[in-house]
Amino acid sequence: MSMLTVQDLQVYYGAIHAVKGISFEVNEGEIVSLIGANGAGKSTTMNTIAGLIKPRSGKIVYQDEDITGLAAHKVVAKGMALCPEGRRVFSNLTVQENLEMGGYLRTNDENEKTMELIFKYFPRLQERRSQVAGTLSGGEQQMLAMGRALMSHPKLLMLDEPSMGLAPILVDEIFDIIETLNKEGTTILLVEQNAQMALSIADRGYVLEVGNIVLTGTGEELLNNSAVKSAYLGG
Repeated sequence: MSMLTVQDLQVYYGAIHAVKGISFEVNEGEIVSLIGANGAGKSTTMNTIAGLIKPRSGKIVYQDEDITGLAAHKVVAKGMALCPEGRRVFSNLTVQENLEMGGYLRTNDENEKTMELIFKYFPRLQERRSQVAGTLSGGEQQMLAMGRALMSHPKLLMLDEPSMGLAPILVDEIFDIIETLNKEGTTILLVEQNAQMALSIADRGYVLEVGNIVLTGTGEELLNNSAVKSAYLGG
């Protein structure tokens, strides 16, 4: 069953045509990866789905409801959450306060229960719950950004470059958590430059180049595709 359907999405930044009529879908329970080089349109696509950018044309359908152009806070209320590229934690707030910001649409009781669950996923956040977020390491900030997104109890979690700038051991840890979240019922839309990692856990993937989808297939098919190997996997 399709949870998210994007149809002929066109997005511009002024005169720059950033996303050129792409169409794709994310089925309930899947991990779907969008891969591509810098400037391919991956983050623009995610930000448009999340309501941060208004498309020029096209349609975004979430759980059979047209949400095209819906404001970001209303998108969150529908059951989607974006963990943005670059983490973008509130650097002057504590870990706990950052998490509370993620749960602003929910009750205090709900937030307390969700926070305890997040601390099970990310024990280091519990250890640092009173620490100012700007003093955390890059890996800890990524965990916090993911935890903040999870505070809204999303059915669909969108992750934009979760491995960016992280040491390999932390990349493995983040991807293990992504797989755990998916196994426990969260559908994942993942944007990643680390194509090897992204496709290795993906049910399906789409390859973007300069605003267009140029390839699609299962994660395994794309991992074994000669063009993908040459362009993104160093093969």
